[in-house]
Amino acid sequence: MCTCSQHSSTETPAAVSGTTFKVEDMTCAHCAGTIKSALKEAMPQAAVSIDIDAQEVTVNGDADAAAAAIREAGYEPRVLVH
Repeated sequence: MCTCSQHSSTETPAAVSGTTFKVEDMTCAHCAGTIKSALKEAMPQAAVSIDIDAQEVTVNGDADAAAAAIREAGYEPRVLVH
């Protein structure tokens, strides 16, 4: 659960096809930034789209690697669309 004070939805979702994860403990822009950074570090070539309001992360790349990166960042992903 997020404990920061940055609860604004500044991350704009982009059209990315791939695996969509529900990340219910992603509640703010800081959380989204942490997840995006973790994904870009683990999967530099992957496109990432984040919708904070829907608590969804879409990644076009290896779904297992993406889920592992999200977990490593401290969040619990659940696959919605693969």
